[in-house]
Amino acid sequence: MRFTAKHIYAQAIDDDAGRTLVFLCSLDAELRKQKLKANIASAKTLGVAFASKAKAAGIASVVFDRSGAPYHGKVKIFADAAREGGLQF
Repeated sequence: MRFTAKHIYAQAIDDDAGRTLVFLCSLDAELRKQKLKANIASAKTLGVAFASKAKAAGIASVVFDRSGAPYHGKVKIFADAAREGGLQF
């Protein structure tokens, strides 16, 4: 997961195969209609959408790599929303 000044990016990667299984960002066509920003409200929306997309791809459990970001604010909200959406960390 990565936050920039304007957007949020999240992906599920298969480290063994070295490929991305699920990718979602605030620039996605469906999410773009909601005019998401890199803020807490958008992090929650994206977390739920990411969990839904991951579950549709057959992913039920993930390891959360926050890329060195402290676990608070947008990062925590995204993770909590993904858990609410059904992903297990």
